[in-house]
Amino acid sequence: MKALRTAHRARGTGTTAPDDGFGVRLMTPLLLGSVLNPLNSTMIATGLVAIGHDFGTGPSGTGWLLSSLYLASAVGQPVMGRLADSLGPRRVFLAGLVLVCAAGLLGTLAPGFGWVIAARVLLGLGTSAAYPAAMAVLRAESLRTGRPAPRPVMGRLSLAALGSAALGPTLGGLLTATTGWRGIFAVNVPLALLALAAALPWLPHDRQRPAGDGPRPVQQAQRSGGPAPSRPALLRTYLRHGLAYLSIYACLYGYSQWLEESHGYTSFQTGLVMLPMSLAAAACSLLGARTKGLRAPLTTAAALLAAGSGVLVVTTGGTPLAALLVAAALFGIPQGLFATGNQAAVYAQARPDRVGSAAGLQRTAQYASAMAATGLLALGFGQRAGDAGLHRLAAVTGVLNLLLLALTATDRALRAPSRT
Repeated sequence: MKALRTAHRARGTGTTAPDDGFGVRLMTPLLLGSVLNPLNSTMIATGLVAIGHDFGTGPSGTGWLLSSLYLASAVGQPVMGRLADSLGPRRVFLAGLVLVCAAGLLGTLAPGFGWVIAARVLLGLGTSAAYPAAMAVLRAESLRTGRPAPRPVMGRLSLAALGSAALGPTLGGLLTATTGWRGIFAVNVPLALLALAAALPWLPHDRQRPAGDGPRPVQQAQRSGGPAPSRPALLRTYLRHGLAYLSIYACLYGYSQWLEESHGYTSFQTGLVMLPMSLAAAACSLLGARTKGLRAPLTTAAALLAAGSGVLVVTTGGTPLAALLVAAALFGIPQGLFATGNQAAVYAQARPDRVGSAAGLQRTAQYASAMAATGLLALGFGQRAGDAGLHRLAAVTGVLNLLLLALTATDRALRAPSRT
């Protein structure tokens, strides 16, 4: 209450309260750290051919560079989140950045292909610390200042992830062309050091709880004006997030392959056609961060995903460019809305002392969907990404999206106001 009165007096006098959190100093290191995982997940794409040539391996071998980071991240996100909850988010955030530096050096100096895979595994583990630790930091600031973390603040984390993932292939191609593929690993060192330089002076120190003074999540949630933590609601959020990203990744990988193989576009032209997906995702992550509730934007996102699958069911090699751009946007808008909406749902539904691990499990659901999407593509396309394969893929995702729509529209936990 004292923090709330101080903040109120500061707003009344036009000054900033000394304990008014969520400002630039807090968010700068969190955003710098949070871009590393999505950036590394896509930056490698334009360096795979060069790595394969250097070590004499083909797509089946370089594919491990993709799956190794996804697997390490899927395991690392909840583990790092649990460590952030128990040891303190600042410690885990800093340790993750140190590990990223080590992984960047290992990949830069790797003498063999196995060392490159090891560097990717270390990158997956190190970069997994930032997002769950950031969510735990925001929860700690919420308890310290006596007010919930604003939705736009958390929306910036989603925007950082979406923007860096979209930038990754372009940055990876630039680095490969100018410095060689090792630059894709080397760039992690200055980025991690920059985040460390901001985190050391600006991230608040971890506070130790007195012995025997365990967390009281239900009472804390009620004092903050939000609903009590709900494990079933949180599990439904993970399911919702996983189903949504299964369709999103299937579109990202499958639609782009189809554009090249069946529509005859070059890789550059395909990137331009897919651009509305990235732009819509970024714009709608900001829009979703400013909405008051959860149910309306998430239901809208599920409906748009179903509509996107419907468009792809009737898309052929003769479909005009305008319709292809609309199809890409129909998958981008839900990506932005689901990113911010499900993030806010996790923040509201998780126990206050388990926000870090809950956020990590949310990302695990997302990475598991990425791996499932690659299997779905293999079943749908076979040896070539043709019209029939695209239609099969769209039919499957359409059924899943209708299920997602029903789960979202009937989830009573989403009707309650979010704590943010």
